[in-house]
Amino acid sequence: MSRLLVVDDEANIRLLYTDALAEEGYEVVTAATIAEATEKLQAGAFDLAVLDIKLKNESGIELLQKLVKERHEMPVILCSAFSCYKDDFSAWLADGYVVKSGDLSELKHEIARVLAKKAQKAKAGL
Repeated sequence: MSRLLVVDDEANIRLLYTDALAEEGYEVVTAATIAEATEKLQAGAFDLAVLDIKLKNESGIELLQKLVKERHEMPVILCSAFSCYKDDFSAWLADGYVVKSGDLSELKHEIARVLAKKAQKAKAGL
């Protein structure tokens, strides 16, 4: 079972993602802030992180940069209500990008794709 960290400042989004992704067989841990996400990352390992870009007074891009630097083996998917961030060079550090929607099929597909790619790399010894 893959363990996912979902970082989003909206409680209803965290709950929606938790329920939908748990139905897919993932163990989901959530955080509302970068500080909370950092605590959870220090407490245990994750197979993938799903980050919102626009957190209350913080930027998910900052957390993405930190994760790429410190946990380069952990893939990150950015999930934002704003598609304009796809053109931001910093967002290109992410392994995937999904525009938020009530239909979570794209997010589920992207998580499966990124985890499969991670597994292939591990199998190849990369």
